[in-house]
Amino acid sequence: MTPPDPATAAPPAPPLTGLRVLDLATLFAGPLAATLLGDFGADVVKVEHPRRPDPSRGHGPSKDGVGLWWKVLGRNKRTVTLDLSTPGGRTTLLRLVRTADVVVENFRPGTLEKWDLGWPELSAVNPRLVLARVTGFGQFGPYAHRPGFGTLAEAMSGFAALTGEPDAPPTLPPFGLADSIAGLTTAYAIMTALAARDRTGEGQVVDMALIEPILAVLGPHPTWYDQLGYVQPRTGNRSQNNAPRGTYRTADGTWVAVSTSAQSIAERVMVLVGRPDLIDAPWFATGEGRARHADVLDEAVGGWIARHTRADVLAAFEKAEAAVAPVQDVRDVMEDPQYQALATVTTVDDPQLGALRMQNVLFRLSATPGSIRWAGRPHGADTEEVLTELGLTPADLAELRSEGAL
Repeated sequence: MTPPDPATAAPPAPPLTGLRVLDLATLFAGPLAATLLGDFGADVVKVEHPRRPDPSRGHGPSKDGVGLWWKVLGRNKRTVTLDLSTPGGRTTLLRLVRTADVVVENFRPGTLEKWDLGWPELSAVNPRLVLARVTGFGQFGPYAHRPGFGTLAEAMSGFAALTGEPDAPPTLPPFGLADSIAGLTTAYAIMTALAARDRTGEGQVVDMALIEPILAVLGPHPTWYDQLGYVQPRTGNRSQNNAPRGTYRTADGTWVAVSTSAQSIAERVMVLVGRPDLIDAPWFATGEGRARHADVLDEAVGGWIARHTRADVLAAFEKAEAAVAPVQDVRDVMEDPQYQALATVTTVDDPQLGALRMQNVLFRLSATPGSIRWAGRPHGADTEEVLTELGLTPADLAELRSEGAL
């Protein structure tokens, strides 16, 4: 038998082909989880209120009245409208749930239950369903019914207390950090629940609280406090675990970041900047010791960098096999040769706005890669198509519209 010609063979199906996800969530963490699944082939159906679409459509800059953040967050999703609080909306959602593998929602605890769409009702029509519930504080506990956003998680987790200069206020990130971490974690949690379903045949509930994943990425702080009573203070760009470490201004007014987490890298840096004598100091032998002498090390490294242009600094560090990177804004990112080699930013053709550049799928798979098939679509653009696939007739759709369910 003649093997297929690789040049003409159909590309392999993405790994999540055949998986259906209903995205009922709004704003960022839940929808991002659904986006990540859609990037690798899942059929993601975005369900929005007919008169109150996902607020992310209006977040940030827009072009010609079209929200640009939504173009990224809504990619690879079909969009339908459905008012779940109406009888027709509830019935139609249950019909969708029968066809689904995953539902992602981020209503306050008790909201789905108020509409008789809680886990008992959803699992009754589809015992294999995975229901991912993303909230600020989780499904139970004293804060469960509070409104929760990423900013609150960044504050409560200890992240803000650690971030900023020692004599300055705690600092919040100027982007959705906690939401993004929770979105990544929710996608992982969903895939874990689906793996369990493969063994047991039954779905389950994922309870994701925004305040937990960001605490997890902060590392050993709870253990340090538990065992030593240690509370890490704000240290700006410095680390208490190694030095030199930070951002340094170059002769041409730009900035670079230097890291010396490995002892060998720290030694190479000191040779490069003309201070090999410091390597022989007893305190230089450990990262903690170097951190205690950060003033001396920063003076040596910062002074050398200040006398050289960024291009010369980067070239010298690369030759010395020391760790350095330019401090880049988005303009630099778009032109960076490493990002270009990885195709980290890709171009998507959009019927509304034409060619759009955005971040590509999150990682590369050698055999079954993901892809961006389309950017975020208009509100309710696929309602008729998706509901017709369920078997609804034009008369059914007209009745739902008259009820206000669509």
